[in-house]
Amino acid sequence: MAETRGRDSRNELRKMALVASPAPAAQAAEAELRQRYEWTDIGDADVIIALGGDGFMLQTLHLMLDRHQIRPVFGMNLGTVGFLMNEWRLDALSDRLQRARAFSVTPLRMDAETIDGERYSSPAINEISLLRETRQTAWIEVSVDGRVVLPELVCDGVMAATAAGSTAYNLSAQGPILPLGSGLIALTPISAFRPRRWRGAILPETAKISFRVVDPVKRPVSAVADQREIRDVSVVNISIDRSIALTLLFDPEHALDDRITMEQFAV
Repeated sequence: MAETRGRDSRNELRKMALVASPAPAAQAAEAELRQRYEWTDIGDADVIIALGGDGFMLQTLHLMLDRHQIRPVFGMNLGTVGFLMNEWRLDALSDRLQRARAFSVTPLRMDAETIDGERYSSPAINEISLLRETRQTAWIEVSVDGRVVLPELVCDGVMAATAAGSTAYNLSAQGPILPLGSGLIALTPISAFRPRRWRGAILPETAKISFRVVDPVKRPVSAVADQREIRDVSVVNISIDRSIALTLLFDPEHALDDRITMEQFAV
């Protein structure tokens, strides 16, 4: 028998939609949840339950952005790391939603132009990265708020990361961990060769970042907004997209801000 849906602070029913990654563990969990609770379509839902890992959470958030159907998302980890997810449990989902803490995430916006003059725009919840496409190192001019701050960054790549994404690829590239709500963006090089001593920068989220690829034909570069790649870019402009606010829900004992803070002390 399906369990009654959870209620919000106004004692109204919260309609739930369920999405799951194709991984076997997520599919099995989806089958169990569908037998236990009542579900609706994403367009009619008040909240979305996402089963999978961090990659699937990003995929779910981008799907909502594409459909213009933005809903709060409560993720349960059935992947590998699950930094953006809660613990998987079948029982007491309604109670967990009632107690959940909400965190607002504002994505970056990438506006890219290719060497053929094509233009693309895409949001990024975690990071926007530029990556060399061949064995040739990338040569990238970096500007902030219209001022050239690095005339020539010779590297494998460079990225701009949000606070929510600062513990992902950014951290692997030895970038800084940013507290949630800090209003900051991490600008982090990937295997920088020159200038040798530049290790990145921390910028206010009001900053407008521009990357211009020097000699993009000989040294081609791709731009990736989370999981979306644009190849052979010549210019990439990045800024916070304040027209969008995404909401992630977490168990109080598993809250995102606490997890980001504790990552600073992980050994």
